[in-house]
Amino acid sequence: MSRRKPEMPQIQTDALKETLERVYRRYNHRRCIGADPLQFAYRFTDLRDVEIAAFLAAALAYGRVQQIERSLNDLFTRMDNTPYEFVVSFSDSKRTRLAGFKHRFTTGETIADLLELLGEVLREHGTLETFFLTGYDPTDTNVLPALARFCDRLADAYAQRHEGQLSRGMMYLLASPTRGSASKRLHLFLRWMVRADAVDLGLWTSVDRARLIVPMDVHMTRLCSILGLYEGRTISLSTAVQVTESFARMEPADPVKYDFALSRIGILDDCNGRRRSACPACELYQICLERENWTR
Repeated sequence: MSRRKPEMPQIQTDALKETLERVYRRYNHRRCIGADPLQFAYRFTDLRDVEIAAFLAAALAYGRVQQIERSLNDLFTRMDNTPYEFVVSFSDSKRTRLAGFKHRFTTGETIADLLELLGEVLREHGTLETFFLTGYDPTDTNVLPALARFCDRLADAYAQRHEGQLSRGMMYLLASPTRGSASKRLHLFLRWMVRADAVDLGLWTSVDRARLIVPMDVHMTRLCSILGLYEGRTISLSTAVQVTESFARMEPADPVKYDFALSRIGILDDCNGRRRSACPACELYQICLERENWTR
């Protein structure tokens, strides 16, 4: 279990925010999306397609980058590159078209089951946002209760069709906070949908970005540990909440603001947490040195 470090002195918090702003200005640009799964949402112009494409891209955002790209290209090709229409009119014949699809341990059958669920949601509610809002309370501290309701309602609908059971594959795609999951891919989807800047889409206008939770992947976990925002080696729900609270002290209205930019240091600049010759060129270099001195 992770343990909290004493809160950083205010002067260090201010210095970190200033540094993070420089990181944001450097990396938070469309040109830096590159091979990020978010690229697939930008391939569509109809906002209904964008929402579904983003959800599926986030759902399969695990594994090697090249493998994710191949799988998503394959999936959208099978869906005729019309994700909304394919999902809202999902049928047995369309299920057949997903036979043979596989992304690591996510099979075509699991994707078909998910699209069937999403099709029912779209026919009843019109958009995933409207469905999400049925479980969203703006007075909640964060989006975790709403995300849990979103996942659990879909999981319950699935279980009703499968003798009350939730398959491991579906459980992984609907990684509910109810089960203690950090729900990284779902928080990634929410970041794309709720925030609006040069990178994030901002299609959902009724969810407060101040309630978002940082999607914790290996890059964010490593960098947040280096920066003293988190102490530990495991990625858990409590990790995500702790890191989000740390960012909220610097940016209370937008605690997930720096997620994309920071993760580029790991993805584009190949930071592995060890000192190397390229470090002095990084915006975080001085903060890392100060962090080393503070923890001695």
